[in-house]
Parts: sequence; C-alpha cells; structure tokens
Amino acid sequence: MKKIFILLMTVAIVTGCKKNLLDTSPYSSVASSNMWTTDNLTDLGVTGVYQALRLGENSGGDSGLELYMMDRFGFTGQTRSQESMLSGTITTGNGIYSSTWQNLYEGVQRSDDAIKNIPLKSPSDPAKKARYVAECKFLRAYFYLRLNQLWKGVPIYLEPFTADQATKARSSEADVWNQVVADLTDAINEPNLPSIYTAGAANYGHATKGAAYALRGKAYLYLQKWDLAAADFAMVKSAGYALFANYTTLFKAANEQCSEMIFSIQNVAVAGGGTQGYGSTTQWFCGTRSSFGSCWNDYLVSPNLVDLYQNLDGSPFNWDSVLPGYSSMTPAQREVFFLRNNLTAAEIAAATTRGAQMSLYLPTSNEARILQAYANRDPRLAANVITPYATYNGVFGSNNATVTSRWPYRAEAALGGDLRTDTQSYFYYLYRKFVYEGNAELINRAYGPTDFPLIRYADVLLMWAEALNEQGLTSDAVAKVNEVRTRAGVALLNSSTATMVAGQADLRERIRNERRVEFPNEGINYFDELRWQSWKDKVFYSGNGVKQVWGANVYTYSFQGDYIYTWPIPLVETQRNPNLKQNTGWIN
Repeated sequence: MKKIFILLMTVAIVTGCKKNLLDTSPYSSVASSNMWTTDNLTDLGVTGVYQALRLGENSGGDSGLELYMMDRFGFTGQTRSQESMLSGTITTGNGIYSSTWQNLYEGVQRSDDAIKNIPLKSPSDPAKKARYVAECKFLRAYFYLRLNQLWKGVPIYLEPFTADQATKARSSEADVWNQVVADLTDAINEPNLPSIYTAGAANYGHATKGAAYALRGKAYLYLQKWDLAAADFAMVKSAGYALFANYTTLFKAANEQCSEMIFSIQNVAVAGGGTQGYGSTTQWFCGTRSSFGSCWNDYLVSPNLVDLYQNLDGSPFNWDSVLPGYSSMTPAQREVFFLRNNLTAAEIAAATTRGAQMSLYLPTSNEARILQAYANRDPRLAANVITPYATYNGVFGSNNATVTSRWPYRAEAALGGDLRTDTQSYFYYLYRKFVYEGNAELINRAYGPTDFPLIRYADVLLMWAEALNEQGLTSDAVAKVNEVRTRAGVALLNSSTATMVAGQADLRERIRNERRVEFPNEGINYFDELRWQSWKDKVFYSGNGVKQVWGANVYTYSFQGDYIYTWPIPLVETQRNPNLKQNTGWIN
C-alpha cells in the first residue's frame, strides 16, 4: 500500500495548520502550534515530511530539479537544450542552486519540526511516536546528505527555525557527514523501527533499518571509512534485501515493492495527480511523441554510455569491430551508417549536405548493418535505451502501436510507423527505463504510477564492492560486482581473458563503469562523478557535448574550472545570511 502519499491526498481538507506545514519554506514561519496534537495530525505531519522528497517536481512543466534529471550533468545522460553548467557560463544566481538549497532545507525544516514536537505534543502510541521520530531522523539525514554532496559543508539546524533565526555559519563537510551518521545511528538503534517491510505491508514505503544502514554506509564512503561502510552494507543484506531476478521488469509498477527496492519515492496515478504531485514525471520528460500523452524527450542518453555497454562476453565494445574504419571517420561522415533503407533522392541530398559519407550507404541493408552494433551486448543496454532501429511499444493516437526508431524520421502510423520525437531534426539515443509502454500503464503523462527508487540493493552491492576494493579485498569486491552482472546476464569478472581484473586500480574503474551502466535515469551518476572527482575527465574531455548517436555535437561543453565540482552558496542565500561564506572560485 502506498500509504504515505495516499495520506497526502487528504491534506487539502485538513485544517490550515497542515497547509502551513506543507507550505513552510526554511525562511518562513514554522508549523502551527496545533500540529501533532492528535493521532491523525501526527500521521499527516509525518506524511508532510515524506512529501518533501517530492519538492522540485513540477507537473506543469520541466523543473530540471528532480533526481533523474540530474543525470544530464553526468557521464550517462544529456539534454536537448544547452545547460549553463556544461557550457561554462553558470553563476551563483542560477535557479538550480537556489531551488535545490531551499527544497532540501525545507525537508530539514519539516524533519526538525517532527523530531522535536512528536515527543512533546503527540498523543499517539509511544511505540508509534518512537518509530516516527526514527523515520524523521532518517529523512533529515537524507536531506543533509544531499546538501553535503553538493555544497561540502552547510549550516546545521537541528531545531525548527524562523527566517530571522536562519543566520548560522556553515559547518564543515566532515561535521555534516558526522551529523548524517548520528541521525542514522539513532534510527538504527530505535527498537520500533523494522528492518524491512514486505510487499503490501500497511507501512510499506516508510524508512526502515535496512534503508538507514544503506544511507549510513554511503555517508561512510564519503568519509572514506571503508570498513564501516562495508559493515553497514552487510547489514542491509542481513535485513532481507536482495536483487530482483529480472533487470528489465524491475522498473515496472508490478515489481516496485520487491526486495531490491530499499527506499523509494512512492508514486500513485490518480485523477488530479498531475496538478497535485502524486505521480512520476518521467513519462512526460523522457518519453517521446510516440509515448502515451505525447511527451517531450527533454532528457536523453549520452552516446558515451551506450558505447560503454560491453559485449555479452565481457569484452569492451568497439565500433571498428562492427564497422571497420568507423573511428577514423569524422562524426559527420559516420551518419551514413545510421540512415534508413531506401532513402529518397531528397533524403540522400540532405545527408550528403550534412557530410555523411554516402559512398558507404547500402540502400537495402543499411538498417541491418547498424543493428549489428547493438546485438550481443550487455542486456541492460536494450533495457535502458531505445537504440537505432529498435522497436518501442508506444501509441499512435490513443491506440497501442509498435514503432521503430528510424533516421531520418518520416511519419507515424498505426502499423510499421516511425518513432516520433520532439527533436526530429536530430537523432538521439532515447530512454526506455521509466518510459511507459502502450496506453494501459498510466492515465496521464504527468503522473506515472511507478515508484522512483532512491536506494536499491544493486546500489548497495556496488558501493559494498567499492568499499571492499579500497581495503584491498579484491576477490570479495569482485564477488559483489558479479552478483550484479549475473542478474544482468553479462559475462562475470575473472571468467575470461577480457574480464580478468588486473588489480585494485583496474577493479576500481570496473566498479565505476558497472555503476554507470546499471543506474541510468536514476539520478545517481552525476553525484558519483563528483564524489570520484572524475567529472572533468569523463564529461568535459575535449570535443564532448550533447551528441547525436554518431557522435556529432549539437552543443559543445566547456569546463568552467575545478571549483565547479562544488556548488556555490546561492546568491539569494548569501544576501539573506551574511554569515554564509562562499565556496572558493565562485563570485557573488
């Protein structure tokens, strides 16, 4: 049962004190003194804390603030519009900084209010109150973890605060991590917090000890306390979490409460959900015009990620093995390989003008040739990405239709039509993960029903592998990676010459690549690249940018400087609070 957000649907009919809680920003008044004074208000108040996980979601348009949208800044994703963070022009006044800061501190504020006032005011059963406080400490830790990932030291508020009290200076990055660990330790030590909820449990979706161990282990990774991280990840396994058998169907609503999903944003598809924020927006902003709801495909897959998916035998994919001479051609020339069969004279002329090497065009077998590039690859590629000449179960009008991604686009049709995008003048790799199929999986593009995972067991396994490898426990780390690769259906590490691990440094990069191919469109990669200090090399290498499938840039990236690894304190916040010291390199 999606109890948390089903409760949220009743908020509109509750007294004004509830509305004040949900509308409170970290610089406005705290919750009404009437909150928490009944059992029902206690339930609704805690629901309001969970609802802060959804802040940044905008069902009326693309906010750019949701977690999955952050992949556009990383190695695995991109977006069709130029981003100032990637073009080297972003400033401290950019709205992504101020909105993210305010949304996360709103979560802190709600958590603080609950942690302080539930014990003081709520008449609920003591065991329930203790569990709720533990859950809210978990949530406060989550919000501070997110803040510290980006700003590396922020003010710590452990009591509800008003606008005139928001004057603290920044705590150090280490101090914030220690606060995250302290809150999660309190949650873990609470006897009334269960280790895991089974599917269908009344409280499914609430935080658990397993989630707290997973999040604390992640904090320990940032602190480079590898042994403590590994110990916490082992406790997640002991709590009962495990991989789901099928990667492709893992991200369907039917399996959103499987044992792999440790903590998720719960989504429900209900009438009105598009305006009130109960569902997922991935359909709208990752789907296409051939997806139910006629969607926008704002967020796209980087060719860098597609090329990273290995062959089934675990060997690296190499374009020259499929298309000899490919790497020596210019990106513009390579377009020839991606052209559809039986081009018209006008299409041939247009491709020639764009620079395609048309002497290599095969009028009746061009499609079959390029399909070989995506055959016999890690099955996660086909599960995550709509590749050229792959089919997608979409819609034509309001009816189900199987469409094919072809270039250049010609037309939709009830049978045999082309996949229509919102970017028809460019040919991109498109997301398949979290894009719904046909007309029966959701009722509106603005509120998909599938939960969005914030922590899942594959993430824990690969963080566990990282923690083990950094201790020099190579064989143990390989075993954790191989659990993920076994489920994926790709050759295991150390099973062949191509997959032999050459030591700690080699395994470190293999683990990082495993995370890159496992988690696209899950809002993980950008934060990984920042943590590994690999963002500059992996995203801003010479010539990289927003790319079409054959590598031609639509926009080119420009690295602003090493200081951009750390987000600036938003300009509006330094104006409100003069005690906030700006991060090095940023100018207000």
